[in-house]
This record gives sequence, structure tokens and C-alpha cells, in this order.
Amino acid sequence: MESNSSAFYGVPSCTTPPPVNATAFANATTKPFSVFDGCEQMVEGILFDLTLQCINVIVGIPANLLVIAILISNCKNPSTSDIFLGCLAFMDIYFGVMTPLSLINLYHWHSKDVWSAIKFSYGVKDTSGPLFLSCICLDRFIAVLFPIMFSQLKHVKYRVSLSVLVFCLTFAYSAAKVVGGLPNFEKVFTGEILATFTWMIICNVCILWALKRSRGVGKNEMHPMKKRAFKTVLYILMIVVCNYLPPVALFPFEDYYAPDVFRCSVQPVGFAFLNISSTIQPLVYLVRLDKVPFLPESCVQKFCSCTSAESNNKTSEAKTPAA
Repeated sequence: MESNSSAFYGVPSCTTPPPVNATAFANATTKPFSVFDGCEQMVEGILFDLTLQCINVIVGIPANLLVIAILISNCKNPSTSDIFLGCLAFMDIYFGVMTPLSLINLYHWHSKDVWSAIKFSYGVKDTSGPLFLSCICLDRFIAVLFPIMFSQLKHVKYRVSLSVLVFCLTFAYSAAKVVGGLPNFEKVFTGEILATFTWMIICNVCILWALKRSRGVGKNEMHPMKKRAFKTVLYILMIVVCNYLPPVALFPFEDYYAPDVFRCSVQPVGFAFLNISSTIQPLVYLVRLDKVPFLPESCVQKFCSCTSAESNNKTSEAKTPAA
């Protein structure tokens, strides 16, 4: 398995040089670059992944741009995790911008140089998303469970240093992905996604448990700030489960699938859930805001009124006894 779709977009993971006397025959019979190369009978998984990547372009890019604009507007009173959120949004925008180039190259250009750039963007998505989300979970974990230590580590230099480390790991992984031919390279991504998934689950569960326990004796209501933090962590946990559980559940069992089934069906579907996080993550951030800047107030009020009306209808239906 070569991570994030590079194994099934018409490019083999490793290439063996042909014999000298067969070069002319190979040049004459070289198949054109095709998105469905070797998967002509099992195209559903690939189309599913490409469809979700198109959603990233239509919805994800504007949503991430709005997130960055909001973070910039709040720079005078920033949250400690804002730098991680900004880096994550920037990387998701980069990945979304590469999708149209990927589609054009797959069906029209057939350029190996463009394909190398696309493989680099897949490496960025493979690494940056899980690592920056892990940084956000680490930040919230220390803030809730170790508040004294958190107050000593609130300076922005610590988060900048951690972000630089993530960028270095991301670019190193992406460059190695473009070069290719490294032994057992696909296991790097499997190990990374398993480790980050486990870490994020542990962090979020510990945070939720600590916030639930902090109500105090005889108190039924949680403090408003802690309640907001509880909802934030709960949203992050939902993102982690929805986007990262499918590849975590599928990819370690690669040997149990037929090679073509895994490459053409299982792998693209697993990465589709990972790739759509470029849209889900900014939308979850925007939903958590009390007020969304840069949007007309009428649109926000209309959305809120529709949401409240729908919730009221569901509540009344639930309270109405069945006939």
C-alpha cells in the first residue's frame, strides 16, 4: 500500500527497468496514464474518493479561508491553539487547490512532473492533518489536566517550535513519498495514523472525563467556560472518530484482502474519509462560534432560526403521545 491514493492513480509503487532489447517494444506498448489503471472493473471506490475531494474544493477551501480570516481578526485575543488551527487550515487549502490539477492531469495532461507535485500534496495531507490535530489535543490536554504547567507554557514560542517540527516532518515525509522506492515506506503512514489516532482518543477521553468530574460536589451544572471546552473537545473527538477510524480499522489488515481489492476499493474509500476532513474540520470550527464574522447577519439569523425551529418540531413530536 502506498498512502493516499498514489498506488491506484496509474502509477506503480516501484518500477523495474526493462531489458535493453525490450525498450523499443515497451515504448510502443506503453499504456497511457489513467486514473483507473488496473481498476477498470472496480471504479466505485476511486470515484467516491474523487467526489469527496471535489467537495473539498467547493466547500472546504472557502471554509478554511474563512477560518484563517477569523483567526487573523482575533489575533489581539488569540487562543493558545489558534496557531495549530491556522496551520491546519492552510494545509487543507493547499490540498484542496491541488485537486483540480489532479483531475486535469489524470484525464488530460498525463504529466509525470505534475503527478510528482500531486503526490507531494497527498503526503502533506497524510501527515499534517493528524499531527496538527494531535498538537491541538495536546494543548487542551495540558490546559485541563495540568493547569499550572499550562500557565508556564503559554508563550507562543512553544507552539511555533512545535509547528515548525510538524512542518519539517510533513515535508520530509512528502519528499520521501515523491522519491519513492523506499523499503516498507507504506508502513510509516500506517504507524503514524495508528499512533496519532490512539493519542487523540486518549487525550480527548481524559479531557472529557476531567471536565465531567470538575462540576463539584452537589453541582448539576458545569461552569460555562468548562462547558464550552467540553463541547470543543467533544467536537474534536467526533472528527477523530469519523475521519480517522475508517483507515485505522482497514489499513492494518491489508494482507487479508486481495491486492486488487485493497488497492482499488478499500484503500481509496479509507483515504476518502481522511481527505474529507479538509471540509469537516473548518465547518466544525465555524459551527462552534457564537457569531461568524464576515457573513451577513441576516444569513446567520436565518440559519439559526431554521435550526431552532427544526429542534422545536422534533421536541414537540417527541412529547406528543402516540395514538
